[in-house]
Amino acid sequence: MDYDTIMIEKEGSIVILTLNRPDHGNSFNQRMMREADYALRQIGDDHAIRAVIITGAGEYFCTGIDLSMFTGEQTAGEQKSADKYFLPAEKDEVYGSGTTVASIIRIKSMPKPVIAAVNGPAIGLGFSLALACDMMLASDRAKFSLVFVKRGIVPDAGASFNLPRVVGLPRAFELALTGETIDAREAERIGIVNRVIPHNDLLKAAKDLANKIAENPPLAVGITKEMLYQSMAELNMVEQMKREVELQNRLLKTADFREAATAFMEKRKPIFEGK
Repeated sequence: MDYDTIMIEKEGSIVILTLNRPDHGNSFNQRMMREADYALRQIGDDHAIRAVIITGAGEYFCTGIDLSMFTGEQTAGEQKSADKYFLPAEKDEVYGSGTTVASIIRIKSMPKPVIAAVNGPAIGLGFSLALACDMMLASDRAKFSLVFVKRGIVPDAGASFNLPRVVGLPRAFELALTGETIDAREAERIGIVNRVIPHNDLLKAAKDLANKIAENPPLAVGITKEMLYQSMAELNMVEQMKREVELQNRLLKTADFREAATAFMEKRKPIFEGK
């Protein structure tokens, strides 16, 4: 696919997906929804890619949904296109191929880490997208707002699921019910952001983190991601430990584990192939 609204750059074993509608605050229109979902599907299936960075072009990370999809005079076809933001598409393995919902599901389910490099305001759907990523680095110019309530709608694209698990219910209520904007330092203080980075150093810091993870065996990285998410729904530590043993036994039989052990004994850097 030729992309109009996003950019894809590969650097070794990492890929950078840049939302590229800077004149519109990198807001999602129907074209960007389709392109992001398609790109994330390809990234998820590409075994050579071991880590992903999502960022925005220009001053914004993402200012949410392009409201022009829902306002003004629209043809029946345009309204149907806008409705797809909320409704599932037919004959797809996830909830609505070509939608932001589908993109969020792909981010969560792909067996490789996804890092949000939040370069500017992340508003509404943009905040939801950042929350869906496994880790978040923020520029000191970043801002965050779960603005949905101010527009007469509710948090979506996984925000109502992800935010309470990150900050706890009381802060999630405050952010969701006020729609207030917080800066990067406050986001770091309450646990939304891993680190705040000087703006000009943000992408380098995200690449450094992605490459550090990408050096590790991809099977172990992917299973660790899956296991950590599973643990959020597990109330019994013993059951989680049983799962750890099962997954550990699986990894002990892999070529990557043997390579790690051999390289350690030979005092050399291991070469992992994801097998």
